[in-house]
Amino acid sequence: MKVGVLSLQGAVEEHLEMIKRCGFEGIKVKTIEDLEKADRLIIPGGESTVIGKLAKIYGLDREIIKKGREGMPIFGTCAGMILLANKVLGIEQIRFNLIDIVVERNAFGRQVDSFEVDLKIEDF
Repeated sequence: MKVGVLSLQGAVEEHLEMIKRCGFEGIKVKTIEDLEKADRLIIPGGESTVIGKLAKIYGLDREIIKKGREGMPIFGTCAGMILLANKVLGIEQIRFNLIDIVVERNAFGRQVDSFEVDLKIEDF
């Protein structure tokens, strides 16, 4: 089984490493030809608007939608889930409309504001 990872931007290498650890072959999907070699697809986390725009530029958006509607298993993490959703709150962006869910981008605020900790660094 070949698991494709959409490799336009985002956590590509991390997903490929986990696929390998699970005993499967992971392949980078950058073109329609790459997508044809995959049995299933993971759309990784990253920046959903960037991934969506690049997918459109390379024609991958239409092919991913076609494959998904034909029954190809497709999984999305973070930005990937946003792209797979049929409705995204807060911003109009490219989406593949393959999962009947509503998602909200940055529901907890900007990412830079989503983690906070007091940290003391010795000798700095």
